[in-house]
Amino acid sequence: MKEEKETAGTVGVVGLGLIGGSAAKAYKRAGWRVYCADRDRSVVGFAELSGAVDGELDEQTLNLCELVIIALYPADAVKYLRDNSEKLAGKLVVDFCGTKKDVCRAGFEEAGKSGFTFVGGHPMAGTHNSGFKYSDADMFRGAPFVIVPPVFDDMSLLDRVKKALSPLGMKRFSVTTAEEHDKLIAFTSQMAHVISSAYIKSPTAAAHKGFSAGSYRDMTRVAWLNPTMWAQLFIENKDNLLPEIESFIGELEKYKDALEKEDKKVLEGLLEEGKKRKEEVDG
Repeated sequence: MKEEKETAGTVGVVGLGLIGGSAAKAYKRAGWRVYCADRDRSVVGFAELSGAVDGELDEQTLNLCELVIIALYPADAVKYLRDNSEKLAGKLVVDFCGTKKDVCRAGFEEAGKSGFTFVGGHPMAGTHNSGFKYSDADMFRGAPFVIVPPVFDDMSLLDRVKKALSPLGMKRFSVTTAEEHDKLIAFTSQMAHVISSAYIKSPTAAAHKGFSAGSYRDMTRVAWLNPTMWAQLFIENKDNLLPEIESFIGELEKYKDALEKEDKKVLEGLLEEGKKRKEEVDG
């Protein structure tokens, strides 16, 4: 008689989009029991039917979970934390949201009141697609993960978080504050999406076929995004994103001015600055 595979643990995943769905599949593959919740219950049903999860995350199954991953839009994550604070007592709760300030403030506050452990998190992985149908158990394998803990000198907590997230296969962990995370992510992620979205709106774009290669693909890949999610992320992080946009516009004006004046020396200097800056920041 074939022995039943031992369950490694029990996790609840809130939100079955690209990120939450990928997390659920990774934990299921690692032998965990996985319960999920989504505002579209048909997605939960499909995930269960496909074998990606064991069932719906409700009040009863939430009691069985030692780990809860929240993969929602930031405002929805805050609401979930506040609505379910007492039910999360004793659990490790990690959010996977794209901005950290509002979610971590609510998470740390509710954790202090209700006796659960909250840690902010952001897996630096994804694709231009969205939704459970594009989720992949290998989505996070080899990717960096940013941790925002309530305190920075609790090594046992960091070890606990790394162990709990090990089924995802992340390669490197960085520890920071919510404020520093949101400042850096405005440049590394949000600006890339803003620029890509604006760039593809050129009237010349419609005629690109046969005249485009890697540069075009690199610049336009993330223009294929989830507008609802990214609009919320942009607005919630506008204090960091607006200065990045203003800095970028300022740099573009320099190139525009040099072209208008046909100042080859200045233009070469600007391009050389960009090349050196790339070498400095990426090695």
